[in-house]
Amino acid sequence: MPSPRGRGLNSAAGRWILLILLLVGLDQLSKLFIVNSYALGQQTTLTSWFNIVRVHNTGAAFSFLADAGGWQRWFFVGLGVAAVAMLGFLMIRHAGQRWFALSAALIISGAIGNTIDRVTWGYVVDFIDWHAGGWHWPAFNFADSAITVGALLLVLDELRRVRRG
Repeated sequence: MPSPRGRGLNSAAGRWILLILLLVGLDQLSKLFIVNSYALGQQTTLTSWFNIVRVHNTGAAFSFLADAGGWQRWFFVGLGVAAVAMLGFLMIRHAGQRWFALSAALIISGAIGNTIDRVTWGYVVDFIDWHAGGWHWPAFNFADSAITVGALLLVLDELRRVRRG
């Protein structure tokens, strides 16, 4: 929706873009801290169920395609750019729909954060390590968390919309 002046972004879209920039900044700062403070595989045990560990993921979620030989790096970069472009367009167009725009902003920020990693290093830096009772979740990062929360909110928003309709 154009601003009253007929050009530029409306204030709602501007706020979502600021949120994206903040989240990407936090994601990149956290990864920079890990890269500068931990050797690959080094970990710090914080509780009996939570560690910080430096892991490199050349694949996608759950290391999907991690051993594909290298082509996956640019495939996932292209996928990230396409997702950001599509969701960015939709987020700006529907910036007044709070739940949808928040969902899109979270997914966009995560996609940008992980795409920066792939372009910069050739892999995604993961470091959040949850485990309990012999069960171990694959390490992840703040960008992955934003994508996951954004996707869940997107589904909940759509379910809410269907129930109203």
